[in-house]
Amino acid sequence: MAGVTRTPTGLTQGSTAPAGIGTSTLRPDGTLKVTGEFAYASDMWHEDMLWGHTLRSTVAHAEIVSLDTSEALATPGVYAVLTYDDLPTEVKHYGLEVQDTPVLADGKVRHHGEPVALIAADHPETARRAAAKIKVAYAELPVLTDEASATAEDAPLVHEHRTDHHAAHVPHPNIVHRQPIVRGDASSAAGRADVVITGEYVFGMQDQAFLGPESGLAVPAEDGGVDLYVATQWLHADLRQIAPVLGLPEEKVRLTLSGVGGAFGGREDLSMQIHGCLLALRTGKPVKIVYNRFESFFGHVHRHPARLRYEHGATKDGKLTHIRCRIVLDGGAYASSSPAVVGNAASLAVGPYAVDDVEIEALALYSNNPPCGAMRGFGAVQACFAYEAQMDKVARALGMDPVEFRRINAMEQGTLMPTGQPVDSPAPVAELLRRVKAMPLPPEQQWETTEGADIRALPGGLSNTTHGEDVVRGVGYAVGIKNVGFSEGFDDYSTARVRLEAVAGEPVVTVHTAMAEVGQGGVTVHAQIARTELGVQQVTIHPADTQVGSAGSTSASRQTYMTGGAVKHTCEAVREKVLRLGRERFGTYHPAWATAELLLEGGKVVTDGGEALADLVDVLGEEAIDLELEFRHRPTEPFDLRTGQGNGHVQYSFAAHRAVVEVDTALGLVKVVELACAQDVGKALNPLSVVGQIQGGTTQGLGVAVMEEILVDPVTAKVRNPSFTDYLIPTILDTPTLPVDVLELADEAAPYGLRGIGEASTLSSTPAVLAAIRDATGLELNKTPVRPEHLTGT
Repeated sequence: MAGVTRTPTGLTQGSTAPAGIGTSTLRPDGTLKVTGEFAYASDMWHEDMLWGHTLRSTVAHAEIVSLDTSEALATPGVYAVLTYDDLPTEVKHYGLEVQDTPVLADGKVRHHGEPVALIAADHPETARRAAAKIKVAYAELPVLTDEASATAEDAPLVHEHRTDHHAAHVPHPNIVHRQPIVRGDASSAAGRADVVITGEYVFGMQDQAFLGPESGLAVPAEDGGVDLYVATQWLHADLRQIAPVLGLPEEKVRLTLSGVGGAFGGREDLSMQIHGCLLALRTGKPVKIVYNRFESFFGHVHRHPARLRYEHGATKDGKLTHIRCRIVLDGGAYASSSPAVVGNAASLAVGPYAVDDVEIEALALYSNNPPCGAMRGFGAVQACFAYEAQMDKVARALGMDPVEFRRINAMEQGTLMPTGQPVDSPAPVAELLRRVKAMPLPPEQQWETTEGADIRALPGGLSNTTHGEDVVRGVGYAVGIKNVGFSEGFDDYSTARVRLEAVAGEPVVTVHTAMAEVGQGGVTVHAQIARTELGVQQVTIHPADTQVGSAGSTSASRQTYMTGGAVKHTCEAVREKVLRLGRERFGTYHPAWATAELLLEGGKVVTDGGEALADLVDVLGEEAIDLELEFRHRPTEPFDLRTGQGNGHVQYSFAAHRAVVEVDTALGLVKVVELACAQDVGKALNPLSVVGQIQGGTTQGLGVAVMEEILVDPVTAKVRNPSFTDYLIPTILDTPTLPVDVLELADEAAPYGLRGIGEASTLSSTPAVLAAIRDATGLELNKTPVRPEHLTGT
């Protein structure tokens, strides 16, 4: 009975809980996913539900002259057709930072594929046919597709009446945000250089290419609100943007995470969330929206394409004297997270090197190209591609080994960033380079067998285009630096609710957060943390929803640090309450309750010497300990708008790659034979998941190096290749051997000393592959992705 104190019985020696941190615990969703049994958002179903569909613009920049929905409304099976004029409140725009994106086109379309109207019908095909009956007349306007057209003196403004806080600090209204960084005197330092190398680089627009398309189910509720089940990266940011448009208080808009089939930044912005809720509230019925692959290319932001110009100077003994660079990112029609991407690109623009004298300018444009925002690496990817190409060129001009040149200039703990911020945790750049170079190289000409050439191991693979006669091997290296967590003064926090109780004679923990599990394995790690901190084997992970405080976004390599930190912090508080309860109930039975360091292990309260004092179930009785707490990392600050100085980041992560490629120089075909990585992870909470994350990021970097690019017509700003037929991503046949060397140097300021690891491997894999192709061919290759015509000159 409640309140009854029992004497502890059956005590045994305490032991460390299995499946805690540091072990490669299997993912609870792993088997379901590989067997096809996992329920993704697109699998959701509700009785009597309708299907939503979005009509999108067929042009990139135009005034909407007329919009006739009468035929669509008259279609049997159609329940609703909504346009901008049907929106229920005065709040008709949304955005992560800048609320410049219309829910539906506001009399003008600013990019190809912009949502114009919504349809709800009893069958998805009925909805699509009804959409085709909507008559839209456009008066096309000039399109802005590059910096020259966007910043011309007479350029039309993508957004005529800007009121965001960046508007007063940019040199042209079609610039979303600009961040200069100046430290030292680059002009004076250039005079000390024995070698000065300049280069111009172009980075293509990459798609996140997640396999699960945008999808969700909106269900109207009896209280006049709505329940939304959705695949997203940030439940509370969605809520903050959805509720004002619906005219509802946040407590009446309830979000629950559904199965997510990948994200990589592409689900940080809204897609179908508001649209589904609007249709559900208008019709009074559940509404499901699932994008097909074509629509998915228009339904989310992409990685910013970039043009980058760099100047590196060095002395003849290999020391960098200065770096100047200018980075122009194309943000497309709406701001999304472009301001933060600019901050990252600028602050990380020189790479993981110690350089005292720098001049950096980074900016993002408004244009009529597709909107761009968050993608794995977030501004640091584009910069790494360029600065690592520069490091190879400078090393070549000096006659130095490229790895040795990098080692000479490698930053270390205590180095000042270009922003003036000291790197106050391990920065093992030189060691990572040493490790990745020391890995054994794969054998030469692996395609040769006793039965002839194995075409699968040759450039071109099963297309049987070459038998090795013009194949040349190349080896390339690269290293990168990425920040972890939200930066520039953002109040970055996460919340965790932890409940400990006795159920059927066993201690059980329930962990409840709003963290979006998008495939990164956070649900596994949260259970490991709870087992470690509370010594309990049975851990249940509550579905993520907005009934608990925000966990922030599953992005910026932050979730294990932040929400993992919140789970750890809350478990520690629960543990203290357990021990306090134990002292109250059993303190008179053993002096150790008052004098020893007490732990929870193996479902018991034990001393640090391993002596068990009580079973947890006896301590708890019928009482449950239930706490919800927030966790914050140390504060950061905005970068100065003139000098870029400031402690803008909380942590940095580092990875180095060595790429081995074989190139058919006659046909322009590339086979990446191996892509080895060494990365510092601080502490591997789940070693198997860590390796998987590093290999996944490496593969995305490989994709943008040799095949991935969204092609946008430079005249019409229309997307040319919105399909996986024409937008290529690496398959198992394209993916090479991916050896990983994990280094664990703890960051004392982070939970368990961990370092966010999800993005760093995406940075350096791309320039390593490009460096290897340059090594094989002798070509300059300043653009991603490398295509056959770039290698053959045809």
